[in-house]
Amino acid sequence: MTAALALRSVTKRFGGFAALEDVDFHVRSGEVHALLGENGAGKSTLMNVACGLYAPDEGAVEFDGAPVALSGTRDAVERGIGMVHQHFKLVPAFSVLENIKLFNPARSTAEIAETAKALAARMGFDLDLDARVGALAVAEQQRLEILKVLVAGAKIIILDEPTAVLAPQEGLALMELIRGLANDGAAVVLVTHKLHEALHHSDRITVLRQGKVIAETTPDQMDPASLTTLIVGERIVEQPQPAEHIGKRMLWMNGVKMPGANGRKGLTGLDFEVHAGEIYGIAGVAGNGQNELADILSGLGMPTEGTVWMDGHNVTESDARQRRRAGFAAIPVDRYRYGLASRIGITDNFAVSGVLAGRYGSWFRVNRAKARADAKAAIAAFDVQGVRHLKQRAGLLSGGNAQKLVIAREFQGGPRVVLAHSPSRGLDVRAGAAVHDRLREARDAGAAVILISEDLDEILLLSDRVGVLNDGRLSGQFTAPVSRAEIGQAMVSHGTE
Repeated sequence: MTAALALRSVTKRFGGFAALEDVDFHVRSGEVHALLGENGAGKSTLMNVACGLYAPDEGAVEFDGAPVALSGTRDAVERGIGMVHQHFKLVPAFSVLENIKLFNPARSTAEIAETAKALAARMGFDLDLDARVGALAVAEQQRLEILKVLVAGAKIIILDEPTAVLAPQEGLALMELIRGLANDGAAVVLVTHKLHEALHHSDRITVLRQGKVIAETTPDQMDPASLTTLIVGERIVEQPQPAEHIGKRMLWMNGVKMPGANGRKGLTGLDFEVHAGEIYGIAGVAGNGQNELADILSGLGMPTEGTVWMDGHNVTESDARQRRRAGFAAIPVDRYRYGLASRIGITDNFAVSGVLAGRYGSWFRVNRAKARADAKAAIAAFDVQGVRHLKQRAGLLSGGNAQKLVIAREFQGGPRVVLAHSPSRGLDVRAGAAVHDRLREARDAGAAVILISEDLDEILLLSDRVGVLNDGRLSGQFTAPVSRAEIGQAMVSHGTE
């Protein structure tokens, strides 16, 4: 059978760095082809070549067996290819419908609205077409990215980490939708770090490592351990590591309320506490108050009712800077949007919190030599790869290395309270394990760690205690080891009164 999309002997270089080297990849109509590899292995670069964002330095792109020279992404869309990027391509000030219209300029607004509503209902996506995208939760923005490509009627669909911000039930529904699209004749490329998605929902698997194809195989020939070894070159197995010394109460909330955006409940009366030396996991389906909780903890939002305490001090009205000076650190849900200034250099991204804390002098006279030395040492200590020089733009780092840079900055000086919001979202097995190790190290050094994650496996792996956020309040609290069934029941039950 002729491939719907094929990339033949593709090489792509950035300066002297070969992101792809002589790569062959193809996907047929009616199949789901999983593309796996570590962060920085070349997966996104390969798909950016396929959708016309990059031109290959060597090799060819073929549609239905015929070589084509794509003039850009619009040319690719007109040929029936649509890519859902891991990092969103949305206009925050526009509505959901306006963003879909931008991707489908030739169709009428009424037709787009009708199609979008039908597809959203089929996928179980609860999206208000009139809502402003900037006010949407990250999971809702991901749904919109998927929706706008489907509305365009793409026959070759590339999904780059599509379930990274979805709850397990939502991810399973999306996988079922993807299978349905393939059964209807679409050619689907699934770029994912989640091995179970590749093993249970794809027809073929290609593994990239350091810009080269390591293997092409099928799910029935693989298991998680063997697939991990192909991806990273070694066996990586994470196990729960309970806290050894839990200390005093370090952070707590009493009766906290905060309205949510776009009709979401927000927080409706939240009470919980976290101790020094423990990881407290917040589980729950997206849209139950996670973003509002993260904003309040970080000092980016204030509750309409209730109080927030940190180490015995009422910090309810303290802003983000004041909390950071008191020992608060945050790993935000979107590392590129909230954690880094993508267009400036690595040293400046690393040093900004040190400048705020006075470690590098004042804003008017920054000790740049010390900042560079500390950034260089942190890059080595936290194994931030892909750094060619310290002036390199932070946005050029892969997801896992960008996350390591954020953690290196946030953990300097030994934080007392750490908020980690979906810290391994979009990361490969090795990078995710490295992030988890750093969170455990912060806990074991005496920090109180709050882990907000819609990835239940991550919650179960890391948490010493678990609270389930449902309708803006806790519907259950558990001490590790926790059963998946107990948490699942709490996720669908009503919050405590």
